[in-house]
Amino acid sequence: MSEASDASFENRTDLTGIKAIVDKAKAQIGKLLVGQQEMVDLLLAALFSDGHVLIEGVPGVAKTLTAKILAKIIDTDFSRIQFTPDLMPSDVLGTNVYQLKEGKFEFKKGPIFSNIVLIDEINRAPAKTQAALFEVMEERQVTVDGTRYLMPPPFLVVATQNPVEQEGTYRLPEAQLDRFIFKIEVGYPNLEEEVEILKGHHQRGRKDSFEEIEAVITVEDLQQYKALVASVKIEDTIVNYIAAIVQQTRNSPMLFLGASPRASLAIMAGAKAFAILSGRDFVIPDDVKRVLEPVLLHRIILTPETELEGLTSKQVLKRLVEQVEVPR
Repeated sequence: MSEASDASFENRTDLTGIKAIVDKAKAQIGKLLVGQQEMVDLLLAALFSDGHVLIEGVPGVAKTLTAKILAKIIDTDFSRIQFTPDLMPSDVLGTNVYQLKEGKFEFKKGPIFSNIVLIDEINRAPAKTQAALFEVMEERQVTVDGTRYLMPPPFLVVATQNPVEQEGTYRLPEAQLDRFIFKIEVGYPNLEEEVEILKGHHQRGRKDSFEEIEAVITVEDLQQYKALVASVKIEDTIVNYIAAIVQQTRNSPMLFLGASPRASLAIMAGAKAFAILSGRDFVIPDDVKRVLEPVLLHRIILTPETELEGLTSKQVLKRLVEQVEVPR
């Protein structure tokens, strides 16, 4: 793509508004969160592309803190659900309660009825409770006793989970994982970041640190920017590139399970969001490459033979992507 065509694309849409909002959001998040820039970018990309996010990491690496900060910078309702082994689907969705005075049942909404929902330690609950999220995450609605209840927009689920190797965890089913646009893996901070965390905590003392966070995104802003992301230009060559990569995951003998069409849509939506975050209203191959791992790694399953060879999902995905020609 020539510089002239780049310039014409850049002038097609005014992105100053969303750039200002993104800068403000990152400034608010940076008040409490040290490092983790990739996680912040992925969360904002998911927010603007209307996708749910799964954050995985060992305890104590600010998974829950990050989700709470994200909810605080948006001027909307927030709900937190702590998943535990004894949690029932009705504890999440709600239930019909009989009212003696009226002589009829009344639906009492559960904590899932909110705009930003933090599900903490999602893999601590058994499969029947995890399955309660299938409909609401995909269709933005809850059906109880034949009655449908629509979720108020915006609706975003940010779930955290501990690595499945830890005790007391249940592996999320593939159908559940497929409903998250990104899975973000959070590692330990490096030495410099650890020092900065300690100094920041010491300086704040007993002060309520969340009081420092301000809401900078309104619901109206968010809906406007979602529409802007959806309208980002994507060439047919890029669409074909995405489809070819996903097809590779389905045809590879190294994989037992490949990516679904929902994964293709997630790659395209994520690439559009990153184009906007990069100050462009058109998608380039680098936008696609940037979202491949967070979109695909939780959607593919290696064959036992591939695992015996010592290969990881990242290594296999890299090999498959390298076999697809990058559009020019």
